[in-house]
Amino acid sequence: IHKKQVILDNDPIPDVFYLFCKEKPANLTGKIIVNMEDIKMEEIEKLYPDLEIGGHWMPKDCEANHRVAIIVPYRNREPHLKIFLRHMHGLLRKQEIDYGIFVVEQIENQTFNRAKLMNVGFVEALKVYDWQCFIFHDVDLLPEDDRNLYTCPEQPRHMSVAIDKFKYKLTYPGLFGGVTALTKEQLETINGFPNVYWGWGAEDDDIARRLRLNNLTISRYPENIAKYKMIKHQPEPKNVCKDVLYNKMEQRYQRDGLSNLNYTVLKIEKNYLFTKIIVDLLENESKKELFKEGIFMNCTKLKIKY
Repeated sequence: IHKKQVILDNDPIPDVFYLFCKEKPANLTGKIIVNMEDIKMEEIEKLYPDLEIGGHWMPKDCEANHRVAIIVPYRNREPHLKIFLRHMHGLLRKQEIDYGIFVVEQIENQTFNRAKLMNVGFVEALKVYDWQCFIFHDVDLLPEDDRNLYTCPEQPRHMSVAIDKFKYKLTYPGLFGGVTALTKEQLETINGFPNVYWGWGAEDDDIARRLRLNNLTISRYPENIAKYKMIKHQPEPKNVCKDVLYNKMEQRYQRDGLSNLNYTVLKIEKNYLFTKIIVDLLENESKKELFKEGIFMNCTKLKIKY
């Protein structure tokens, strides 16, 4: 991280002096092209020759105002990941932020758990750099406007407001999913994200409720700026127990999140374009604990492998 320098009137000008980058760089133009064509990783690497290993970049001519970790919960979406990396590196560099991309990959033969992967990404990213801001990003969403700044304001920001699949309209006022931005302090205040949502559904609403319970307000850019295209994909299986979990969240959230996060990192790969964290989320252990709590009495379809 560049050290800030204060220059007094009589001080000599140093050979290298970094001014802060502008909050809104002059090269931002609004609408940007979203290229959905397939591309090889090697070709993307050639587009961005000045990245640091692990997918880290910072501006060279000014000091960035924001240190931002992009956390991508992921499994079996390599064609989408390549499109995502090509698009996002181009956008984030234009915004002149100090950023890194972390892809958190869940192992096979487990039910996908998006929120727990995001917790893992937060914890592991902080081990390598002093990030201030964390943007949690579905791999199939691509921003269409470079004025949609990948930074953290005073309140948590829901970034993917208007998605083409939903006719560029916010589906409901309390939505906090897809692409979201929170500071380190905000994440610690809400105890991160829930670890118990195995399968699709309700984890976003759980997170939004955590914000409300801690007097945090969801902020958004206007729909004409916070626009995204969605890459077509097969949906994850639904979580048949999501309603039971959501109805219990107020009693559970202070002990379900960062405070009880358990996982095993199997491998960390520092690729040129991104850092991949391959992780075992310990599904069976987690579900056994939930059964002990007795919160699945009305939810008989939760499977455990013994």
